[in-house]
Amino acid sequence: MIGFWLCAAALLLAALAFLLIPLLRGRKVQAEEDRTALNVTLYQERLQELQNQHAAGALDAQQLADGRDEAARELLADTDGLQRQQHPLGRKLPLLAAVLVPVVAAGLYWHFGAIADVEKAATFAEAPRNIQEMTARLEATVQSNPQSAEGWYFLGRTYMAQERAGDAAKAFEQAVNLTGRAPELLGQWAQALYFSSNKQWSEQLQALTDEALQADPNEATSLGLLGIAAFESGNFAQAIEQWQKLVALLPAEDPSRQAIEGGIERAREQLAEGGAQPSVAAPTAPSTAAANKAALLTVKVSLAPELQGKVQGDDAVFVFARAVSGPPMPLAVKRLKVSDLPAEVQLSDSDAMMPQLKISGFAQVQLVARISRSGNATAGEWQGSGQPLASDTKAVQQLLIDRADGQ
Repeated sequence: MIGFWLCAAALLLAALAFLLIPLLRGRKVQAEEDRTALNVTLYQERLQELQNQHAAGALDAQQLADGRDEAARELLADTDGLQRQQHPLGRKLPLLAAVLVPVVAAGLYWHFGAIADVEKAATFAEAPRNIQEMTARLEATVQSNPQSAEGWYFLGRTYMAQERAGDAAKAFEQAVNLTGRAPELLGQWAQALYFSSNKQWSEQLQALTDEALQADPNEATSLGLLGIAAFESGNFAQAIEQWQKLVALLPAEDPSRQAIEGGIERAREQLAEGGAQPSVAAPTAPSTAAANKAALLTVKVSLAPELQGKVQGDDAVFVFARAVSGPPMPLAVKRLKVSDLPAEVQLSDSDAMMPQLKISGFAQVQLVARISRSGNATAGEWQGSGQPLASDTKAVQQLLIDRADGQ
């Protein structure tokens, strides 16, 4: 922001210079005009003296003429090089304008300017140093653009990482209201509500998980939450049942799979200590087909020639895949710079932003590339997007950044 205000001050000084410098020059001109008037007065007095001497007989006609010529030459010599300038505006109007220019400029910029956008761009210019700074940026994003479902979603995820479940629940609720109640978001909302209410199950939580699983029986967050709630309430058989469903959905290399299997084992131990046996089948490893289901999309990203002069080499480029029918947030993201283009990147399940939301979990996805000078993945200046394609597509996809973001 300091650079912005320095530039504004420099422009203001330049504007004032156009008003004040001519006024200062006018003082010099006025002094020259005063000296010229004095010389004319002296010339007239000299002529009168010569006329008196001629009348007294001290000068003849020739001497009178010679004296007049000499006085005229002296007057011309004294006024040689002087420039007479007219100042129809006078001095008061330029001084008044010099005062009004900064006042009017400040008022117009305050009303029509984009100081908030300038401050936001400065804030997002550098990567966040810690999660608190990231949270502050996301809060500023949703405050300036409350219709951004992605902004609310990422803010909710950040709150959950800081164990601020109550704030996360409010953020996920906003995202749900903006996206038409996507099942993935319903699960996230229910999970945040559960932890914010000290793990007390409620009719609202039951309604949210029922709605999510009715829309998508494999909604991972809801399955995991039902397992946690069942375990906490001592219903270990139901916990095992829910967690087994979840394990069956996860690829073998998923890092969360081991934790869920550990939860299943603890539930089995609790059942054994209570003298009961689980009524559900033992967990089975996913089939080879399921283990190999991890999607891998390859996309070559390039910049349209007409945009070459409108971007900077350090501008961030986000390449991501999002579900055609599903949550609005990206499923997988890679970050580049404009100077890296053209570039070929790969998006796979290992790039998933959430373990429950993977490319392979959706039949069709859309590839998008966005340039953001501020480094904000949810909004930028330019973008390019492809047509919907199958999530298991193997062919290299071409993605051209060629239009303004939002078009």
